[in-house]
Amino acid sequence: MQTILRGRTSEVIIDTEGPVVIIGESINPTRRKKLISTLQAGNFDYVLELAESQIRAGADVLDVNVGFPGVNEVNLLPETVRILQDKFDVPLCLDSPNPKAIEAGLKVITGKCLINSVNGEESSLKILLPLAKEYGAAIIGMCMDDNGITNDPEKRFSIAEKIIERAYRTGIEAADIIIDPLAMAVSGDPEACRITLETIRLIHQKLGHNITQGASNISFGLPERESLNAAYMAISIFNGLTCPIANPEKITTIVRSADLLLGRDEFAIRFVEYFQSRQ
Repeated sequence: MQTILRGRTSEVIIDTEGPVVIIGESINPTRRKKLISTLQAGNFDYVLELAESQIRAGADVLDVNVGFPGVNEVNLLPETVRILQDKFDVPLCLDSPNPKAIEAGLKVITGKCLINSVNGEESSLKILLPLAKEYGAAIIGMCMDDNGITNDPEKRFSIAEKIIERAYRTGIEAADIIIDPLAMAVSGDPEACRITLETIRLIHQKLGHNITQGASNISFGLPERESLNAAYMAISIFNGLTCPIANPEKITTIVRSADLLLGRDEFAIRFVEYFQSRQ
């Protein structure tokens, strides 16, 4: 299955048969005080710097999250989208829990974007699915619902099925539904990664949809986070992950290596080109 996203003129194909597409996570105020302070000052230089460094490091799509306490996201998200699209020709992923901010961003998008995210809660389905249909956006369907987050892979799979079925009924094509199985911190639950990996496997084998996740979530609170994230990323890709949301400066080497080892990089062309570009 192929999910196609577009910038002004560029096109990115997320394919269940690979290669893996990287959604850059760094335009996000969480743990970035400089991003908060510069956005509060109406200065977008740091946003552009983060975008450029991620694209240079291998990001194919940019996640855009400008939410922090006291911000007017309905104004700030579309303004950030305009500035990014004026400078860079890459697809964007609008990331906000505020549906009004998502709609404001959709109104100024050029091309075809991704909404991060819809979940199985009735309020989310009723508000965000019609917006995605109206503006021709693809969606990330997150495996949680009105009962919260379950630790049962089969129940997460059922929530994915529910989101897909409701999206179908809204008129959204199957290819435009990417599923997020929810990566949780293994420091809080030693079974957390196994549960998510099993959910990835079920979705990949039984539904055939593209799959994303915030891959760095699993290592929260632990030492050697990069090592943990690398191991988890490789296992996730093997099980069916196709478009992780992560810092490309940390994961592109792993992604290119996994694609090569899984036979998705003929003659190692992308692998070699990436390392040549970094020298």
